[in-house]
Amino acid sequence: MHTLQLGDQAPGFQLPGVDGQPHSLAEFADKPVLVVIFSCNHCPYVQAYEDRMIAIQRDYQQQGVQFVAINSNEDVNHPEDSFERMIERAKAKGYNFPYLRDASQTVAKAYGATHTPHLFVFDRDRRLGYTGKIDDNWQNAAAAKRHYLREALDALLKGTPPAEAHTHAIGCTIKWG
Repeated sequence: MHTLQLGDQAPGFQLPGVDGQPHSLAEFADKPVLVVIFSCNHCPYVQAYEDRMIAIQRDYQQQGVQFVAINSNEDVNHPEDSFERMIERAKAKGYNFPYLRDASQTVAKAYGATHTPHLFVFDRDRRLGYTGKIDDNWQNAAAAKRHYLREALDALLKGTPPAEAHTHAIGCTIKWG
């Protein structure tokens, strides 16, 4: 499977959201930076990062940054990743970004996502400017020394490439059907 490379164009999507509405890439055309996060409900890495994802979206919302989380895990062997459970999780955690279901897994394949969480951060022209992980300590937010996502957002909002544009995504592997 090919994973998007820096400078690649964001593949389009139209997926159902936990808010009962379909969401597409085009919907966010006015946002200067779009963060696509391949996520899920059951992975301990995602669970460890959820509060940070919510906080970063809140901190950068006024600057026009938009997060979109996409769950592409198959849910036959992972029923905790079903659409119904996604709705419950988003409400319980207070997600402040769309949480979308990629049941066919075509979007995950188009992006080349491998893990949850796996981030793809796009500039205004929807060219990939950063990919990888949120920070350097998934277990303890307070102990993180490098905040890769925040650094990338700051750079892309200024129109400059991030100093570190690629980190290795860590987490659970996507559960393919």
